[in-house]
Amino acid sequence: MMDMDGVLVHEDQLVPGADEFVGELRDRGIPFVVLTNNSIRTQRDMRARLLQSGLDIPEGAIWTSALATATFLSSQRPDGTAYVVGESGLTTALHDVGYVLTDKNPDYVVLGETRTYSFEAITTAIRLVEAGSRFIATNPDPTGPSRDGVLPATGAVAALITRATGRDPYYVGKPNALMMRSALRAIGAHSEHTLMIGDRMDTDVVCGLEAGLQTILVLSGISTRESMEAFPYRPTRVLESVADLVGSTDNPFD
Repeated sequence: MMDMDGVLVHEDQLVPGADEFVGELRDRGIPFVVLTNNSIRTQRDMRARLLQSGLDIPEGAIWTSALATATFLSSQRPDGTAYVVGESGLTTALHDVGYVLTDKNPDYVVLGETRTYSFEAITTAIRLVEAGSRFIATNPDPTGPSRDGVLPATGAVAALITRATGRDPYYVGKPNALMMRSALRAIGAHSEHTLMIGDRMDTDVVCGLEAGLQTILVLSGISTRESMEAFPYRPTRVLESVADLVGSTDNPFD
């Protein structure tokens, strides 16, 4: 298992060597899944984005916080209703599990990521949560990257709704190990034989640890060797990037 942004790509730019790494996984028949807290895009859209970056990742090998959220809600309240603040990745995932999207007394208010948060939509979400709808958010990330700098993301907007309502959301995405376990089930894998590769100590590594996986921190994204020391847990291994695994994907800890 591997994170996407900071591990395979930076925005739409390939991390050097990531294509060789993925190619070796495919050539050696090693099952893998790309995890992302980004809930904006569908699996098909995400595959197209990665293809433009030079990575050929099958749709079935992509697992987003939107899919994890839809899977969770379907298990909790099958064929329920939701008011969604988000984009097609989230609305499509909820439709696919039989959810009806409505602003009339929904079972859940579901907050995801979008590049165009609407004040009107946030206001509706606040009123619905106040009226008793359960508050779910796809992930707790407070900011996301863009070419011009950071952007407010799901966690920041969730904090606004929480401040207005006094209600905290249940976050489904990383670092909630629930997302990791749902991805394991999606590919039929077991934690004892699975590795998590990520660029963030506070989401990827801790999520992998709590799901019982060995972990590799790559320094091609957010976390550094210096920032890593501030955490009370450690990854199994630290590498500069996934390019360092080329040639040893079948035994990455030797």
